Amino acid sequence: MTGWELTTLVVVLSLVVIIGVWFVGTANRLDRLHVRTDAAWAALDAALARRAVVARAVSGVVDHGLGDRLRVVAERAERASRPERETAENELTRVLAEVDRPALALALAAELIDAEHRLVIARRVHGDAVRDTLTQRRRRVVRWFKLAGTAPEPEYLEIAEPTLDEFPRPRPSARVILLDEQDRVLLFHGHDPNRAEDKFWFTAGGGVEPGEDLRAAAARELCEETGVKVEPEGLEGPLWRRRVAFSFEGRNYDGEEWFFLARLPADAKIDITGFTDLEARTIGEHRWWSTADLKATRETVYPVQLAELLPTATTWDGTLRAVR
Repeated sequence: MTGWELTTLVVVLSLVVIIGVWFVGTANRLDRLHVRTDAAWAALDAALARRAVVARAVSGVVDHGLGDRLRVVAERAERASRPERETAENELTRVLAEVDRPALALALAAELIDAEHRLVIARRVHGDAVRDTLTQRRRRVVRWFKLAGTAPEPEYLEIAEPTLDEFPRPRPSARVILLDEQDRVLLFHGHDPNRAEDKFWFTAGGGVEPGEDLRAAAARELCEETGVKVEPEGLEGPLWRRRVAFSFEGRNYDGEEWFFLARLPADAKIDITGFTDLEARTIGEHRWWSTADLKATRETVYPVQLAELLPTATTWDGTLRAVR
């Protein structure tokens, strides 16, 4: 064998190895893409199923006519075959859009909104996976040499996404009326980061974490915001309940606030080093307010009835009161 023939053979063998490696790499990548698409579909299917379950729960608390329609379309969506799934899910989206979210119990409204948010995320992840897989499968070399094997071609699920910003997000929160030895209440002075000019005073407290007890949330928030440690069992209440629609950072909320009472422990001092970054940016000061201070001020205080409510906090009779 001449030197030229040997060189040619080496070049040909090298090309065969390179092409073979490319074929194997492409086939492996396609396999991973199909696995990713299957996993994305499983997540989307689970998100759709959860929405249908929540929709059936909602059907039991809305008016009779809407409830019947909602139950029917939810069950239809659960039973639909893959070719019928798009039509069934789009119908469920349309009927759910008729539900008056603010009229629902806070926990159920939160469950519905969470289910819809997870559905949107799952649908987009699935769409991205399908797109990447189809892009790879439709390359000429992949089709000519059938590198996709026998895996079925994935399909998009073309369903309309619910409008997530149309309804306020439910936000349960636990707040604390913290009193000093003179029966003055601690209030913070803050503002919405999008509207720095609109300042207001408010009590310690904040959002309740999923699955968290109201009393435990109140004690946790009090400690985080003031450094004052009070056991959940040491809180009185809830004394008051306040339902309020508000916006913060451009997002609308349906708030439900529960107010507990606590006394400042002896020798305890207010420590705000536990503030989050957002709290540090939006809370400018804190101070103790007497009933007389509250009655005399022209500044905005929440709850707005605090001046008349504060004297009754120390003589609470166990009755939960709705406040503004």
